[in-house]
Amino acid sequence: MTIHEPLLTNKTELRFFGALALVLVALIIITGLSGHTVDRGGNSVPSRVVTNYFEDLDLKAKAAYVYDARTGNVLFAKNASARLPLASLTKVMSAVVATDLAPGDSVIVVTKEAISADGDSGLRVGERWSLKNLLDFALTSSSNDGTKAVALALGAIHKTNPTQFEAEQDFIANMNKKADDLHMKNTYYFNETGLDLPAQAGESVGKGGAYGSAEDMAKLLTYILKNHPELLDATRNETVRLQSLDNFIHTAHNTDTIVANIPGIKASKTGFTDLAGGNLVIAFDPELGRPIIISVLGSTADERFTDVSQLVEATFKTLSEEIQK
Repeated sequence: MTIHEPLLTNKTELRFFGALALVLVALIIITGLSGHTVDRGGNSVPSRVVTNYFEDLDLKAKAAYVYDARTGNVLFAKNASARLPLASLTKVMSAVVATDLAPGDSVIVVTKEAISADGDSGLRVGERWSLKNLLDFALTSSSNDGTKAVALALGAIHKTNPTQFEAEQDFIANMNKKADDLHMKNTYYFNETGLDLPAQAGESVGKGGAYGSAEDMAKLLTYILKNHPELLDATRNETVRLQSLDNFIHTAHNTDTIVANIPGIKASKTGFTDLAGGNLVIAFDPELGRPIIISVLGSTADERFTDVSQLVEATFKTLSEEIQK
């Protein structure tokens, strides 16, 4: 036995290495073929090269974010976590907090203090509104006085006869708490409208009424779509006619001038101040049950719309290619 053991070992090794060589050759052949064909139900078809439709976009925005709310995938990001002035995107959080604090049929009275906010949207002192209708009006037309009326009415509601300052500060504190609850780590609110604050002594310029990131705005809209989908319904329209409880008719013209051009639009909100530049956040559904959120910060008054239009087009192309794979 000891005389034949080396011979047997050599034969076994030869068989093993021969089999291994055949396996390696087969793997090389399969790998080479898979680079040229993809199996589709038994049919070999040419494989596709994945195209990045976002890489050559000419965006003017300082930050942008495209988020698939169903899958959790980020389709595009540019300075997504940069903290920038939000301008009237702030009003989205104001609406969320108001909805948390009171039911939609609550009566909101427009006060003289509310009317003092920058911008005249046609509201009257003493005019009564349902909370839901006033939020629809304020969000669609970006009404500062409508938003301030809500904050003054619902802030510090646990106190008896709170001052305007107490009511406003309590409401803003609720906004910041909500941002913290939603892990919007780059967001902070100084007021409920997003209007720029004047420069203080020793400052050359003021500061924004709120700061946040493109990613945080996507988080906020994702939360709304899941928990308060009706909150931004009115912002899908070019114009909305609303009636106050005193039977005054108000027409809210959407500040998003491209809202009618976005297929499957579900929500929209603009923002613009001198410090912020042009902001825009939208949610749209390119296919049933797949909301996509796009947020753009720090663009210009006009180019925020072209920025978002480019991102919408790139999203459709990306999803179309995904379906064809």
